[in-house]
Amino acid sequence: MIPLNPPTHVDIVEVAPRDGFQSIRAPLPTADKIRCIQALIDAGVTRLEIGSFVSPRAIPQMADIGEIVRHFIGRCPDMRFSALVPNLKGAELALASGIRELVFVVSVSQSHNQSNVRQSVAESLSNLKTIAERLRERGGTRLRLDLGTSFDCPYEGHISWQQVDAVLEQARDICQGLELEIALCDTTGRATPYQVAEHFTRLRERHDHSRLGWAFHGHDTYGMGVANALFAIHHGATALDAATAGLGGCPFAPGATGNTATEDLVYALNGGQVNTGIDLTKLLDAADAIATLPGGQVASHLRQVPRERLA
Repeated sequence: MIPLNPPTHVDIVEVAPRDGFQSIRAPLPTADKIRCIQALIDAGVTRLEIGSFVSPRAIPQMADIGEIVRHFIGRCPDMRFSALVPNLKGAELALASGIRELVFVVSVSQSHNQSNVRQSVAESLSNLKTIAERLRERGGTRLRLDLGTSFDCPYEGHISWQQVDAVLEQARDICQGLELEIALCDTTGRATPYQVAEHFTRLRERHDHSRLGWAFHGHDTYGMGVANALFAIHHGATALDAATAGLGGCPFAPGATGNTATEDLVYALNGGQVNTGIDLTKLLDAADAIATLPGGQVASHLRQVPRERLA
């Protein structure tokens, strides 16, 4: 057998509480959100995107983010909680709540960025500059940049690595001096493993350095979610986004279905002895809880397998 040499450890970034919950139209009770997040923590999740500090008019599901953060911050010292922020106001609110890891999203494609945040790419990068300046002043924080539509755009089609590079080069200059993680996001789920490998290889050749981390955010629309994630970690990614039960789907990307299910991904990684620190049995319990949320679209393969066959 040819050795595949997988990494010994990969960070799983659980995104169901943000990317997943926001896909549900009717407001969920805050207590139900807290219950699901606690189940994820109990399963061994140590990195979790807890929500987004955005206007409730834009995403009503995130109106209770402050209350949720207050419930968890300080109680879970080993957790890395992150929150998405669209601008400096959102960043200030997140920092004031105790969040120390901010996530900023800019799409590579102009049309999707306009649909997603109603700004040009240049305007989004200007917002990023303002946030980066604030974080440099403050210190003690992490910044993550999610590059949406890094592989495909629902309006413009195929996205080349050179297009990603053009945005990433500007963003890296803006974020000089910060601890930065770059996530290449397959917003529509249309990427193939070979495209993922090419993007990570080419972009790491141009931008890799000791203070820059790499992540992959995938959707399973075309059934490629787990395969794409595995190719990502074999080409330099050290963190993988996933949503337990496969909850989610970008509301601003027509046709994009759920995120890659965390339990499917953990099962695959366990097969390569890649440590995630996550207890699969407890994760499936969390997946069952999330799957009962009204209005959620879930898509997990592992939840359909009889539990006795997973023992």
